[in-house]
Amino acid sequence: MAERKYELRLRAEAAEETRRRILETVYGRLREAPAQPVGLDDVARRARVARSTIYAIFGSRAGLFEALGNDLMERAGYARLLEAIQDPDAREVLREGLRAVVGIYAVHRDVQRALYSMALLDHDTAGEPMRRMEQDRARGMARLARGLAEQDLLRPEVTVDDAADLLWLLSSFDGFDLLYTGRGMSVDRIAAMLIATAERSLLR
Repeated sequence: MAERKYELRLRAEAAEETRRRILETVYGRLREAPAQPVGLDDVARRARVARSTIYAIFGSRAGLFEALGNDLMERAGYARLLEAIQDPDAREVLREGLRAVVGIYAVHRDVQRALYSMALLDHDTAGEPMRRMEQDRARGMARLARGLAEQDLLRPEVTVDDAADLLWLLSSFDGFDLLYTGRGMSVDRIAAMLIATAERSLLR
């Protein structure tokens, strides 16, 4: 029985190592040539696996890109964002949430830019996972807007929908990247600017 468990553990470790190698291959491919399509044959060759192995692990090309997106989020500090949104004070959720989002965007900026660009051109693969991520972000911003309203923190003239729309804009990758790449601003400065803009525009 012990030998069987050992064999199963070795297989699981080997499968995880293969999965990690494939994801790292796609990551490297996007960094080195973000404007070129990512072909599974090329990924399989670079990762030293069969094309069928990619499908066996990820289910589809879309599944591969969804796994990559989730992996990037986890490695970039998604746990910090999850921790931030648990704060009972909606004002603190706004502040720490924006700091966490900016930090996540900055860690893998080049690859995330490639994924967002791919989503516009390749609806069946990168597009669908990125749309789901954006839908999750929209729900999060709507939830934060409701929390601000419930705690009577919004200005009288600001509706919950108005707040959700502005938070959606301020928490976007494109908004971050215009400041980070376009203006050469630091992560801390971007976070401070976004927080100040949100508080001045939305809060009492």
